[in-house]
Amino acid sequence: MASNRGACAPHGVATCVFLVGAVATVVYTSSSLSTAVLAVSGLPPYIVSVTTNGSGDINVGGPLETSLHTCHKPKLPPNPLPPFYCCPPAPASSSEPINFTLPDPAEPLRVRRPVHTVGAEYMAKYERAIALMKALPHTDPRSFYQMANIHCAYCTGSYRQTGNQELDMQIHLSWFFFPFHRAYLYFFERIAAKLLGEPDFALPFWSWDVPDGMRMPPEFANSSSSLYDPVRNPTHAPPRVVDLGFVGVESNRTDDQQIQYNLRTMYKQMISNAALPSLFHGQPFRAGQSDKPGPGAVELSPHNTVHTWTGDIALTNVEDMGTYYSAGRDPLFYPHHSNMDRLWEAWREVGAARGYRGHVDFTDPDWLDSSFLFYDEDCRLVRITVRHVLDTEKLRYKFDGVGMPWVDARPPTTPNLSKNKALLKSVRFPLSLHNVLTVEVRWPHVLRRTQEKEAREEVLVIQGIEADGTEMVKFDVYMNAIEYEKVEPSGRELAGSYVCLSHPRMDGTGKGMIVETSMRVALNQLLEDLDADGDETVTVTLVPRHGKAKIGSLRIAYMVD
Repeated sequence: MASNRGACAPHGVATCVFLVGAVATVVYTSSSLSTAVLAVSGLPPYIVSVTTNGSGDINVGGPLETSLHTCHKPKLPPNPLPPFYCCPPAPASSSEPINFTLPDPAEPLRVRRPVHTVGAEYMAKYERAIALMKALPHTDPRSFYQMANIHCAYCTGSYRQTGNQELDMQIHLSWFFFPFHRAYLYFFERIAAKLLGEPDFALPFWSWDVPDGMRMPPEFANSSSSLYDPVRNPTHAPPRVVDLGFVGVESNRTDDQQIQYNLRTMYKQMISNAALPSLFHGQPFRAGQSDKPGPGAVELSPHNTVHTWTGDIALTNVEDMGTYYSAGRDPLFYPHHSNMDRLWEAWREVGAARGYRGHVDFTDPDWLDSSFLFYDEDCRLVRITVRHVLDTEKLRYKFDGVGMPWVDARPPTTPNLSKNKALLKSVRFPLSLHNVLTVEVRWPHVLRRTQEKEAREEVLVIQGIEADGTEMVKFDVYMNAIEYEKVEPSGRELAGSYVCLSHPRMDGTGKGMIVETSMRVALNQLLEDLDADGDETVTVTLVPRHGKAKIGSLRIAYMVD
């Protein structure tokens, strides 16, 4: 067995869319807030591809890559849980990484299975793999310590862009979210298999999107197991049903109500809010551009909400799972992301089965040729591109299906909601979202013809979202629901939620870094469900739930990818 595990030599420590002009009027639930007139614009609608470079700078663009030479110690807030040096060790021989090659097609096809059905014997293998990783010295790039640090390095600004070292390389809140994590799990899985001496070993996945899998697997709650992490929310131990909308506030739903809520949330995020590649994967992020251009729907929820549900809410930074720098320290992180990886395949599958035109990946070379750095099972530093991870079978793994019960969980509308707009008052953006506000948005052109709707997606764009990176932030987005309190938690009028994990990173003055990004909510199916297809105005209600945010603008866009 030892000969199969091998050993490492010592290492050193080393959107572009054209927004449609709109008229917006706003009503606050608090009369104490001042109002101002919002200027009316009469811009005609335009339709452009989100994959174009809209910066106006011809020097911006191209695939992104990183180098060990551009990795630095992150600036974390006071009293982070140690250890927190995130950069990988220097390679033993050469500082240059080798280029990734796909595994031999003759290799056994590894089958990833759901934790709740895989059985005790298989989970014991995962437990042993984690124990073996934890037993390796911290200088070994295959150690659990170093594997956890990979997430920290790519998610806290430790890595800078090669060629633009003043700019961060952050893989969240952009089109890199899914391919980065797929590559991450690929190397993690192969390292585990090598240490176990079992080439066909595959990671289990935590299928929190299906009713039987919506609880933390009990194997992770055993305090004597290598799968246990003491830095978790103790109130969410099994058999508590996971809340796919959780950000710090407990719901009073029954288990059956919570399961229904979760399934409807999955429908919104995987189908109605994921009608285009940029709405599912996230917004384009190219060399020379600032990071965090905007997340895809599934990253916001359920990805971020499962992270916060698992982390210890009593801690300032919600470690381990609830914040980027420490999330990889919890062995549950990897089954969680194995399920996220499965959802990428599910999004494609449901698109093909139901004829959803937009459920396809980007073909943009700036996405396909962007790359990440990982150590493989033989301790070699490897550069892998996005185009390498598009086909799981070429990577020699697949998923054992658990079904997709959420595909038929289309949320219901709420009857008898008031449409009285008499109380609306004009305000000027940007504004701080301290209180509930309702905005009436008018656009000069409505997509009335079937062929128009099939060719493009009407999208609500919430641009210029700013929040203190050291806290979790959530606000809900309701459409045509001035009386939003009457809408059930999983009602159709709740179009989506902005959810951001804490980014515990400090600037040069010791203050928390401001997270600047955007959010997009698909409207085509939503307007149909609300019987508002063809209306010339909609009302948008923003309801703050946790933390504080600033909103730069709120517009309607017509998008194609």
